[in-house]
Amino acid sequence: MPQFAPLQNDTFLRALLRQPTDHTPVWLMRQAGRYLPEYRATRAKAGSFMGLATNPDYATEVTLQPLDRFPLDAAILFSDILTVPDAMGLGLYFVEGEGPKFERPLKTEADVLALRAPELGSLDYVFKAVTQIRTELNGRVPLIGFSGSPWTLACYMVEGQGSREFHTIKKMLYNRPDLMHHILSINAKAVAEYLNAQIDAGAQAVMVFDSWGGALADGAYQEFSLKYMQQVVSLLKRDKDGVKIPAIVFTKGGGQWIEQIADIGADAVGLDWTVNLTQARKLVGHKVGLQGNLDPAILFASPDQIRAEVHKVLDAYGKPTDGNGHVFNLGHGISQFTPPENVAAMVEAVHSYSKAQRAS
Repeated sequence: MPQFAPLQNDTFLRALLRQPTDHTPVWLMRQAGRYLPEYRATRAKAGSFMGLATNPDYATEVTLQPLDRFPLDAAILFSDILTVPDAMGLGLYFVEGEGPKFERPLKTEADVLALRAPELGSLDYVFKAVTQIRTELNGRVPLIGFSGSPWTLACYMVEGQGSREFHTIKKMLYNRPDLMHHILSINAKAVAEYLNAQIDAGAQAVMVFDSWGGALADGAYQEFSLKYMQQVVSLLKRDKDGVKIPAIVFTKGGGQWIEQIADIGADAVGLDWTVNLTQARKLVGHKVGLQGNLDPAILFASPDQIRAEVHKVLDAYGKPTDGNGHVFNLGHGISQFTPPENVAAMVEAVHSYSKAQRAS
């Protein structure tokens, strides 16, 4: 196991563990991405998205790019949420402008029953990237590992691609819940093993992205998404070499289920921009930290307006006290059209205003 440099900025981890911090830490979902010209240059060198994601040198390069530009408080592994079903043999590929697709989606009962958790060796490129990124970070900030949630992975595995209506998977969910549960139980085990391998490789926190949980009806969400995220969380390594490894769960569109999500055992709950942070903090109490939740579209406004909206988010959460924790983030991923200078204004506003908050 490689020896890593000691951590110089642990603000992000402390906030997740609801310990005191001198400012509110900030990172961005999709912070390594198309809004940065240097990312676009590296992607052109790699030749394709998968060429980028499966090459540890390129994945390291793009993970570090936003940290060289902005004083962010965490790095997040550059990868794709669909690496696990790809390793299950479903054949992940990308169509320019259309997003990820699978060559062999789960169309029949036989397809579902043949599904197996992947051999972790087939995902070795991810773990090599984690170790390389952690080494090259040299203790600057913590590294976040991640996966899609069991339900979100299943959406792509059954639909074969992203969807607005989710007709195919919902038909299976209601007609053949036995098959749906079969997929989800395999996914939950695979996701937990995948995240634990990232922790072994050097990830200092992990996040489960439930991008499509909000597409489910109340009741179905608890049975087909939340239950399996709880399984993942229950199987995670929560410390490594005596150091705690926090876990974050995030359901986009899941604001109405905050209290239930807070009960599954994670350290923090990510929130999208539709949620009122004041109410969310009251609902979860000292149970979990919160992460979020600026509307990504605000980053198209003027720097003055961005600062004002950042202040609103920080005021809505309020001054952190012992037993509470807040990580500033967007309510979803950053848009590829965001001007990088606006991100700089946002990060500066989070740091300066949250320090002033604590001093007041």
